[in-house]
Formats: sequence, C-alpha cells, structure tokens
Amino acid sequence: MIEIEGLTKRYGEKVAVNNLTFTVRPGLVTGFLGPNGAGKSTTMRMILGLDRPTTGDVRIDGTRYDRLEDPLTYIGALLDAKAVHGGRSAYHHLLCLAQSNGIPASRVGEVLDTVGLKAVARRKAKNFSLGMGQRLGIAGALLGDPRILMFDEPVNGLDPEGIHWIRTLMQTLAAEGRTVFVSSHLMSEMAVTAEHLVVIGQGRLLADTSMADFIRRNSRSYVRVRTPQREQLLDALRTEGITPAGADDGALEVDGVRPEHLGELAARHGIVLHELSPRQASLEEAFMRLTAESVEYHAHTGPASSPPSGQWGAGWRKGS
Repeated sequence: MIEIEGLTKRYGEKVAVNNLTFTVRPGLVTGFLGPNGAGKSTTMRMILGLDRPTTGDVRIDGTRYDRLEDPLTYIGALLDAKAVHGGRSAYHHLLCLAQSNGIPASRVGEVLDTVGLKAVARRKAKNFSLGMGQRLGIAGALLGDPRILMFDEPVNGLDPEGIHWIRTLMQTLAAEGRTVFVSSHLMSEMAVTAEHLVVIGQGRLLADTSMADFIRRNSRSYVRVRTPQREQLLDALRTEGITPAGADDGALEVDGVRPEHLGELAARHGIVLHELSPRQASLEEAFMRLTAESVEYHAHTGPASSPPSGQWGAGWRKGS
C-alpha cells in the first residue's frame, strides 16, 4: 500500500504538487491521470525518494522509502525506461540491480523470461528498440518480486501484443493482492485496465474514485432513440413530461429515463423503434470534462506558420 498525506513540492515560485492526500490500495489496478504538467511524475519521484517533498509524507507499507532495506523487494517501479547503462547487456543490468538489493541471481533469468527478453539477454541495452527498453524496465520493476508495482507510461513503444501483455500482467499482479499504480495518457487502455482512478490537475487532487463512478459523475448518460414516427414519439414523450434533445441525424436523446421505460412507452403508442440504445461517455470524455480548467499547455487549431495579425516581432520574421 502507498499512503500519501499532505504531499507538496515547490520549485521556487512553482508549486508542482499541492497538498495531495490519497491511498493506493492493494488488490486492484489504480490509474493515475492528469494533464501534462499536472505533477504526476513529480509525485511518483517523491514516492521513490528521488525528490524530497517540501511538506507532507509518503509511506510504503507504513515505512518511508529511504528507510527500506533492499527497497526493490518492497516496491518495483518503471519511471524512465532509458535510465539504463547502454553498454551493459540486459542480463548484467538486472544482475547489478539484484546484487545491490540482496536478490538471488537466479531471479534475473526468471524476469527476463517473464517479459520476453530471454533470447536477447546478452545484447547491449543501447541496441534495444523503445519497446524492448520498456520490457527491460518492467523486468527491473519485477526483479524483487515486490508487493507494490508502479509504472509510468508502461505501454510506451509496445506493439499491440505487448500492450495486451502488460495489461494482463498488471491485472494479474493486482489479482494476487499486490498494489499496482500506473500512470498513462492512453485513455482507451486505462479504461480497460484500471479499476480505480486518482486524477490530479495543477498539482491538486481532482478525483479519487472507482472507474465506473468517475465516468458516471463526469459525463452525460442518455438513451438514443430513432424511429420513423418521430412526431408521434415526441408527442408521447411530452405526455410523460419528457423533453428530449435532437441529434444531428434526426434521432432523439433522452436524459434521466431508463431505456426499458422508453421502449414500453413506444409500444403503448404503437410506435416502431429502429434504435433504442443507452449511451455513456468514454473515460477520455469524462477526463477532458473534469480537467478542462487544469490544462496548462493548450494547443490551438489554425495555421502554425505565422502569429496573429499584427504580431510580427522578436522571434518572428515573415518568410522564415
């Protein structure tokens, strides 16, 4: 279990993490979401003792990271897959980690096999592809057989088979009762991997809830109805005090009414339905809605080759 209480990190005037308090519990995959610059990486670095909090506290199974003996046996992490000595082979990179944490050398071969790198164990890390580097980083996280796993963008560079593999691995680890904490910008993948979400924006906690509750609270749910007898259906809905919204294709969107009730209502009035489907926003849509005011870096559509009219100045030259 990871316990974070009142965690704050300042860099001069900049507040990167602002009074965060939450707990990452064992037995489920917890997703860690936030826009770029929200403070996710800084938070993960403080969990591992790589950055010192300005105020607040982090506990790994009740103990501060810097007081853990052989920390890889408590918590394994992938924060930066490139943080590997390029001149070392995958085997020797992991062997160094094992020897420094009191882990048997036999464990190196086991994790190389788990991540699918056994055949290239003696190849130098500098010759690895991005996906192979990710697998090596995951092997390092698994090396101490820890009860807590933390991954930052674990699917980065992986092909579809690799993405399916890491998803299954994280869910299996959680099912074994381990704590799994994963940060990712790939919402479609997070939606099918995580059961719980911690969402931050501009360093502050925005949500700490289940995946289902997060989507329900931050999105619009409705029933889409399509019929060739649109006016008759509108009249029937009005008699029930229901005011639908119109879709661009002529369908109706009804909020706050169960699809079963709408189907029964149509049947009573002899109305043929071509579609009756409940709709709910995706994780991405719910995330965008919640974090809209917390996005630090905004891109803008339109021509990128020139500034707004009348804005030619330092750094801009026509024709450059």
